[in-house]
Amino acid sequence: MAKENAINTSLIPEEKEAENNLRPLSFEDYIGQEKIKANLKIYIQAANERNEPIDHVLLYGPPGLGKTTLAGIIANEMGRSMKIVSGPAIEYPGEILAIVKQLPKGGVLFVDEIHRLSKPVEEALYSVMEDFAFDAVIENGEQTTVRRINLDRFTLIGATTRAGLLSAPLRDRFGIVHRMEFYEPEELADIVTNSAKKLHIEKIDRTGALEIGSCSRGTPRIANRILRRVRDYAQVKYDGNITKEIVDEALHLLDIDQKGLDLTDRAILKTMITKFHGGPVGLDTLAASIGEDSGTIEDVYEPYLVKCGFINRTPRGRMATDYAYQHLNYPVPEEK
Repeated sequence: MAKENAINTSLIPEEKEAENNLRPLSFEDYIGQEKIKANLKIYIQAANERNEPIDHVLLYGPPGLGKTTLAGIIANEMGRSMKIVSGPAIEYPGEILAIVKQLPKGGVLFVDEIHRLSKPVEEALYSVMEDFAFDAVIENGEQTTVRRINLDRFTLIGATTRAGLLSAPLRDRFGIVHRMEFYEPEELADIVTNSAKKLHIEKIDRTGALEIGSCSRGTPRIANRILRRVRDYAQVKYDGNITKEIVDEALHLLDIDQKGLDLTDRAILKTMITKFHGGPVGLDTLAASIGEDSGTIEDVYEPYLVKCGFINRTPRGRMATDYAYQHLNYPVPEEK
């Protein structure tokens, strides 16, 4: 059982097909993010009645919360096809023209990791998004001219985990901006139950689904990954059905506790408590102490630890909370 991948929010290449098979295709099947769904339904219905695409959409938030899935549902609900590209893969401004030209009229372009677009590509997007036109620079000897190429209207959906890295001019060109929120355990239990049907698991009881939901860090991607690992365990050790007791056994092998913390999470908290007396400690110092990349700590581990109240971020650095001491069975210092 792959311990190192269990709570990683990044999409692992070899599980891409498995995740695609579990994606809902409509708002009715999409669980969670209720406010976002309610707003998008109105925008899409209004746009469809006018027979035009909706405004450009920016979805941001931690990885694994369903931004790509939601983009696909938007395209399906509009009755349009969607092309998916990754921000870092677009190297030159001219590639934007080629990509948009391939879209049918009113189509959807989904740009993942849009914060990683190069500056020239981002600047080329300004007129493409706002005016539906591409300004091509043509050099003929010493003479340079600019030719404007008109494009069909389309919807660009951008997804990012680092909204703060988007420039203001790019961010302002999105008419619809939504932040994806972490999921509640009950919502994740519903997702796990639906995914279990698609994985042909004959039976998973509610308590087992809730146990998976409770330790999935508020993230559907992690919930589905843990479900697949629990399925393997139940198939080999038992009859394939999943109960809370079987989930607990599988989580123990994965080194995931009931709060969803894995070895790296606990190493972060233990290091803060034992080496730095609970903090404050700087991010780079903490990363060097546990041998982990500071960006990984900041993007993958820290958001959940902060959300659950294990870490406080202060101007002086990160600090472990009383809750972190109690969770790891360390006595809380009197000065805290």
